[in-house]
Amino acid sequence: MPKANVPILKEPKPKKKGSRKVAGVLFLLVLILLCVLFFRSSLSKISVITFEGNTYQTDKELLGISGLKVGAPFFGTSTAKIKDKLSGVPSIEEITVDKSFPGSIEITVREYPVVAYELTAEGSLNGLLANGTKISLKNGSMPIGKPILTGWSGDDPNFAKLCTTLSKIPDSLVSEISEITPSPSVSYPDRIKMYTRSHFEIISAISVLPDKAEYMNLIMDSQDPGTLTLLEADTYVPYASPGEETEGENDTTHE
Repeated sequence: MPKANVPILKEPKPKKKGSRKVAGVLFLLVLILLCVLFFRSSLSKISVITFEGNTYQTDKELLGISGLKVGAPFFGTSTAKIKDKLSGVPSIEEITVDKSFPGSIEITVREYPVVAYELTAEGSLNGLLANGTKISLKNGSMPIGKPILTGWSGDDPNFAKLCTTLSKIPDSLVSEISEITPSPSVSYPDRIKMYTRSHFEIISAISVLPDKAEYMNLIMDSQDPGTLTLLEADTYVPYASPGEETEGENDTTHE
């Protein structure tokens, strides 16, 4: 039998490596061009900067501290850097930064609350925050439901501790206190005197005040005005009534 002719298979031609390289270079050039166009466009810039929750500093003041500017590169700064710069503001307790593409940065701050007021030598009032920071009150603002701290020196280490302690006491109790003065002793260097709107005089110490707050509130709600001592031992002595004072004077005269 005649032998069948077997077709000869053609070997595949090797792909040209040069064409791949050219395509890769072209793709890279297009990508670079797009990046350049993007970073030169308004889409890559900060277009809106907003602040929420700030009452002690203006938006302009916080904007200057943050270093942000409308028109600056949106990706040129991180939320961590913004927080780090604003954390130096003494009145700010917490900061939240929300960057939304394209171009929007929203900064929300939580400030320390006002826990007391201070009467200055000029007769004006400063607000005292929970961390001891002093803020100037706006013209016409009046203290409401907070005690006034009098007789404190600027370098007294217990001053800031008192402000922090007041932030840990229920607002209903703090609002009942009208004035707090320092009254240190050998046993209690942080001893204080408090005067309430219901005419109680309370002697206590900053270090024990949070633990004594509930008992203090109970006595003021259930007893007549008097002197209340809240230290290692708690004592309550009501003020003498007019009749008792007269009787005492008569007894002394009789003697």
